[in-house]
Amino acid sequence: MESPPKISSTFGINRRAFLKTAAVAAGAPFILPSTAFGKNAPSNRLNVGIIGLGTRGTPDMKLFMGNDDVQIRALCDVNTASKGYRNEDIFMGREPALKIANDFYAKKTGASSYNGVEAYTDFQEVLGRDDIDVVAIVVPDHWHAPMVVAAANAGKDIFCQKPMTLTLAQGPEMIAAVRKNNRILQTASQYRSNFRARHICELVRNGYIGELKKMTVTIGYNNKVGPGPGWEPMPVPAGFDYQRWLGEAPMVPYHVMRCIYKFRFGLDYSGGQITNLGAHSVDIAQWGNGTDHTGPVEVEGLDAKWLPEGSLFNTALESRFRARYANGVELIGESSKDTMGVRFEGTEGWLKYGLYGKVEASSKAIQSAQLGPNDLRLPVSNPERSFKEMGNFYGDHVRNFLDSVKSREEPLEPVEVGHRTASICHLWNISIKRMGKKLAWDPEKEEFTNDDEANAMRSRPARAWR
Repeated sequence: MESPPKISSTFGINRRAFLKTAAVAAGAPFILPSTAFGKNAPSNRLNVGIIGLGTRGTPDMKLFMGNDDVQIRALCDVNTASKGYRNEDIFMGREPALKIANDFYAKKTGASSYNGVEAYTDFQEVLGRDDIDVVAIVVPDHWHAPMVVAAANAGKDIFCQKPMTLTLAQGPEMIAAVRKNNRILQTASQYRSNFRARHICELVRNGYIGELKKMTVTIGYNNKVGPGPGWEPMPVPAGFDYQRWLGEAPMVPYHVMRCIYKFRFGLDYSGGQITNLGAHSVDIAQWGNGTDHTGPVEVEGLDAKWLPEGSLFNTALESRFRARYANGVELIGESSKDTMGVRFEGTEGWLKYGLYGKVEASSKAIQSAQLGPNDLRLPVSNPERSFKEMGNFYGDHVRNFLDSVKSREEPLEPVEVGHRTASICHLWNISIKRMGKKLAWDPEKEEFTNDDEANAMRSRPARAWR
């Protein structure tokens, strides 16, 4: 299936908003002077809002700030500040990130202080600012779709963390909003910008392992442990807007292990490691299989292990599933000590991509193979990055997005592609809930053709909370 056409709308910074803000800021360094960026004058820069400032959001903010044509203008998080993220001892949230950003710009301008970055609890306030061009959405999965749709309708270009969606039904809604409003969206599946992942997919697509027959993707085990049955609710800590954090998810008692980084182990907010790490592994498999704009035609749950009923965490501890594509390729997904990776098996050999760019192959000839002049080439995030140099490929992924915002050409992983990758992760989760039944999936209509219960799992009710 062909990629969607390039977006033809013309990008332009809101100069009137810039001049208005500059006038208001007289006497306070709200806008960096043009000398701070040379050719990247205020009229040519992208004003960015970061929504979500935890384990991934704060590093993302720093990556955006590392580009001279970017100015962070707004930050948003429902958590004022706390520990308890992926690294339990690191102090993160809205206020720590605000200090990092303002200190960065103070140092950049040589000023004693800077207060031009503003912080919010409600993301709608960020979207309501005319001077914001781009938003990075780095929040729990259950907030991705509502925020992407709202951001697209507000005319913002979007960098959205993986997995794109919480449910199958949300993908088409997000695609419609992005396309209707002529927006650029990059899915933050950064391994698309890793040259080794790309090279392996190119070798597979060009037949260097023969005809592709099977792909095996791996996901790691849970890296956090939650309380079991009989857990007790806890008081909501000061500075944390729990109602806003829950949003459309069911109203349930607060517990510290429910929120922030641990959200990924609750089905109301995420899909466990299947959607967390699977979004990376499956994404590379999709790329190597040439199925970015479609999906399998059959899925089947093979095995799953769960915590006892009543535990706070309720995503699968371990699982295994099988999928089959219309082209005959089989996909196996399984929990493994290999945190993330994909193995491509063909009629003439195999190639494997693992975490941190480790490459393995069935022969030295395949591992050292180089593309020929007439071979198919996949999009490159950073053409200057050599095969021997890992570098900051996530930074390349952000840069690719920023370049796309300016050119209005599609980024490496547009909304449709991110949706299809997330869809396979959701199919994995649904198949292990319907264990023992082969589920027929129509990737065009995006529905099951032989199971009403599975179809009912494509969406979830949204709680009215505002």
